[in-house]
Amino acid sequence: MSIPHGFREPTALQEETVPTENGPETISFYLAGEEFTVSGFERTLPGLSSVSERAHLVKAGLVSEATSLDEDGWHAVARAIVAPEAAAAQLRSEKGRPPALIEEHVEGATLRSIHARVWLSELFPGHQPRTSQESLPVTDPEVHGDIDDQGRPYARVVYRYRDFAHLRDYLKQTIEATRRANPEPYDRSILARRITRAVIAHPCRLEFSDGTEPLDVLAVRDGITRLTSAWAVLTNQESPFAEDIAETAVEVLLAEKVQRRGSVKKPLSQLMAIGRQEVLAQLHEEFLKGVAEAQPADRSVRLGQTLIVPAQITVGIHRHDSAELSPREVFDDAVRSILASVHVEFRAWEPAAQNVEVGARAISRVRLPGLPENNLLEGIIGLALGRRKPEEVPEIFGDGIPGTPLWRAIYLIHFLTRSDIFEQVKRYAKDIKGVSRMTTAGYAEILGPIIDLPWRGAKAASLKQARNAWINGGVLTKGVMADWSPVACTDFTSLVGPALNGNNDSRQTLAVAGGTALIADKLVTRNVGSAVGRTVPFRANVNQVIAGLAESEEGLWLLAFAAQAFDATRECLNSATKGQLAGRNTSRMYTIPAVDLAAADKVRRDGGGVAVEPLDPWQAVAVSDPDRAREADLKNSQQISQSTEVLSLGDRFANERRALRRAVDEARQAVERLLSLADTPEARATTLHPFGSNEELAKLIKNVQELGGEIIVHRRAPDPAPEEETEDEFGI
Repeated sequence: MSIPHGFREPTALQEETVPTENGPETISFYLAGEEFTVSGFERTLPGLSSVSERAHLVKAGLVSEATSLDEDGWHAVARAIVAPEAAAAQLRSEKGRPPALIEEHVEGATLRSIHARVWLSELFPGHQPRTSQESLPVTDPEVHGDIDDQGRPYARVVYRYRDFAHLRDYLKQTIEATRRANPEPYDRSILARRITRAVIAHPCRLEFSDGTEPLDVLAVRDGITRLTSAWAVLTNQESPFAEDIAETAVEVLLAEKVQRRGSVKKPLSQLMAIGRQEVLAQLHEEFLKGVAEAQPADRSVRLGQTLIVPAQITVGIHRHDSAELSPREVFDDAVRSILASVHVEFRAWEPAAQNVEVGARAISRVRLPGLPENNLLEGIIGLALGRRKPEEVPEIFGDGIPGTPLWRAIYLIHFLTRSDIFEQVKRYAKDIKGVSRMTTAGYAEILGPIIDLPWRGAKAASLKQARNAWINGGVLTKGVMADWSPVACTDFTSLVGPALNGNNDSRQTLAVAGGTALIADKLVTRNVGSAVGRTVPFRANVNQVIAGLAESEEGLWLLAFAAQAFDATRECLNSATKGQLAGRNTSRMYTIPAVDLAAADKVRRDGGGVAVEPLDPWQAVAVSDPDRAREADLKNSQQISQSTEVLSLGDRFANERRALRRAVDEARQAVERLLSLADTPEARATTLHPFGSNEELAKLIKNVQELGGEIIVHRRAPDPAPEEETEDEFGI
């Protein structure tokens, strides 16, 4: 019997243990003590590309009329791609025919991309919209577009960091925050089936304000969560902490080749590229060491399932003649448009992240005819997007305006509700979200995360309720949407008199300032039926409550007190319930007083006549419509009396049990250090939690379970079993 070329007759032993040809296998793997199936595992990895293979792709990219990159950009693409020559084939085309690139049409531009397999070690996390609605300690880099010498856009963005340490810290923060924002990571799925859906990436230049040499890399804009899970798998831990994942990734991404003394100095970008290639070669070697046996080694399975990632890499952009954005702005906006089509319309980000993205892109597109570049509008947009600080408000809007977060909110709300700006932003926002209609409340929903940017961290406990209040209309009353101008002042109570005398500018300034403060401090919340009779006297939308407060003397004083007391760096005592305050240090909190029109200073005090009586949500809503409040008061008097009763013994026990649980955590010095760190001004300005995610907290609790012994010793004894009655005891 003849044997076809390339085959041998297998022996009995070969039939039992060795496959006749290499190919994907299905194997078993253990993770967190559970066995599951890994499909498609291959015992080989592609070899590292050669310099000549990468140069071939660079040359093909530079001569292609469909692409928009310079040589440095193409080198970043070539380093990342597993098979550069195969990618180069996508760029070739017969004369008169377009190359085989993926084309995506968005407003103002057409993007062109290649589809390829890339090395995980070459993918840098880019801007992460999922975490943009938070306040984090490491500031975002400046983001700029890039153009060629003829003013045409490159398919590349520039991230400008302060220095190399800023880059390192930002990469770590992005990975950690991404991990914590995803309660159900993809670790197990990636181990079982690899990353199957392509990430979206493009070339990116990393620049540094301190003069450090720039780096050209590939930045991932969609798929950062997938990358984070891949790096989690490579930590070799069953359930790694976010910090460990970030450290593992950054150690590889920022690896640098150490130059020998006396050798010709190479650019930093080249040294780091060689450093990453050396790490990749080491990972190859690790993989090969563990695949010789029938059951691959744990490390080899992890490497084989994660090192190669499918990617859609944008390499070209054509700016349409009708594009409203400048050449420098059009590429980043086009990429964000692609991301929005995925995460706003389909696989949605959380609402706040969507609103940040939609609002940022819509506001960036605003244009006022006749104004030159680098003008007032550019400053306002920078202020709205966080590129300019609240302290710069006087520089942008005019001298004499306090440079505070609340005045930032007042002037931004005023600007973004002018009819011409309002219509532009609303139109762009509808286009981005893919909807045909947007109400004023829908517009307010987009403004919420933009307005709360300076105090997200300090007021994290009330952030969710505040954003829900913006969804319910925020401060966008009919009066605020009409014609008025902010009145700058250092004391909001000075505006009450003019407002009562008919000065509409003072009235609307108080409505916006006081309304924003009341929302941020959780004293006016969204219209919820379950709150009626419990925390508010009647149902009303948030903008209706703010409008009502601006129509009466008591309401104007209430708005003025709320605005005057507001502090963007501290929590408000009025925001917390008695149960929430149990065991907490309230010395740093501030109080918004209730109003007493009969008092000389209009401040209501308790029976002793000295201590200020704090405002509560019931009073805020009641003052907005006294007639409705009186009607509701008759129906809800019983609930009001119950809500003011002294805590019962059972409630006090419950509070002490909560305090005891906190005390268990405080037993370890590490916890004390975390709490001290969390109490610093830097930490209070962020949304970072000292204990990390809920999953990390669960691990921490597990580590201190030995402290529960004392509690077990004093646990409640079971009730004794009833003794049997005997005849002798009863004398029968």
